[in-house]
Amino acid sequence: QVQLVESGGGLVQSGGSLRLSCAASGITFSISTMGWYRQAPGKQRELVATITRSGRSNYADSVKGRFTISRDNAKNTVYLQMNNLKPEDTAVYYCNVILLIGTTYWGQGTQVTVSS
Repeated sequence: QVQLVESGGGLVQSGGSLRLSCAASGITFSISTMGWYRQAPGKQRELVATITRSGRSNYADSVKGRFTISRDNAKNTVYLQMNNLKPEDTAVYYCNVILLIGTTYWGQGTQVTVSS
């Protein structure tokens, strides 16, 4: 059974930092792209950052220069280092994994709250 276990969310003051982790287990095929999405109350889920197996990353304009995505292929784990957090970053953050065969998995979400 595939599981994506997220950790690292919490409450932080504006300007602070958090590091999210997402470990994928039970996956028998190679992972292609890993990423993070977020959903704020009353808004649609949006892309935050993605990273390919070769390490090529892509970021939403709103987080460029503040967030860094990385991954450990040996551990099937993706990370999101979030610096200089702003109140508008408050959301539930979801891990996303896409396999080479095209199957997509989502984590259960972790809450990030940034106070002003």
